[in-house]
Amino acid sequence: MVNVFIANTDNAWFDFLSSETNLTEVNFWRPGETAFHAVQPGEILAFRLKSPRNKIGGFGIFSSHTKLPIQTAWEVFGRANGVSSLEALRNAIAQFRTSVTLPSTDIGATILVEPVFFPAHLWFDLPASWSPSIQRGKRYSTDTIEGSHLWNRLLETAQMSSITTAPGFAEEQARFGSPTLITPRLGQGAFRILVTEAYGRQCAITDGKVLPALDAAHIKPYGEGGLHAKSNGILLRKDIHSVFDAGYATIGEDFKFSVSNKVKEVFNNGEEYLRLHGKGLRLPDRKTDWPDVDLLRWHKANRYLG
Repeated sequence: MVNVFIANTDNAWFDFLSSETNLTEVNFWRPGETAFHAVQPGEILAFRLKSPRNKIGGFGIFSSHTKLPIQTAWEVFGRANGVSSLEALRNAIAQFRTSVTLPSTDIGATILVEPVFFPAHLWFDLPASWSPSIQRGKRYSTDTIEGSHLWNRLLETAQMSSITTAPGFAEEQARFGSPTLITPRLGQGAFRILVTEAYGRQCAITDGKVLPALDAAHIKPYGEGGLHAKSNGILLRKDIHSVFDAGYATIGEDFKFSVSNKVKEVFNNGEEYLRLHGKGLRLPDRKTDWPDVDLLRWHKANRYLG
């Protein structure tokens, strides 16, 4: 069973993002921290534009949901939050909350990848079972006629608008095949959030929990063919991330942290890193989220200074 969730969508957020170009991901944020379990990764969240429009205007592929401090949300997603600046984000949230304090106020962040914003002439009507009293949204199963029609209409409208869509949006599936989960192509922001959550918001080496000081490090850089995938990511303190990227440190197949003596030779310093040599990595709870051993071998062979 695959689901589509129709979510009430702020018109200003939609209009701002529909005018942006080359968006690979967006933060469909909410002013509160309410959990969101209506869909799973690879399912669709459709944008129901609020009154007076009352139409479906596009969709995105659900990647993950978490809570983020406002400042972190801005640092990770920038204009993909649907606003032009951090102050504009604060002001937008303040319309719904009485107290908004930078940088500590948390918001609910629903991360959508490969968003599609239909031009106005392709917006279409809501399903017959939709009620104006719905507050957040409604889930539709593609096992039902209504849900299957909604799924197909979204994909067909995306094709009509000549928008390049995600893997799985083939015309054959839209017209003839059964709906299936879509493998989302993650952007940098979605990658960072997924890696951060996989490691429990703690540095894999030092166990540090100060979120603004943490980075999702690529084992194999994206620019050199590495993917935005959890198996290609490790959550590290920002300075350790820099040392790792520069080749002064690596992580072995045994998931132990290795620091090159060159950090001392070159900088006549580095004791704060050398004392971490040999420390075991704090691994995610799910083994599927662990670093890919082949990528660790790549880093040691192609980056590590030894």
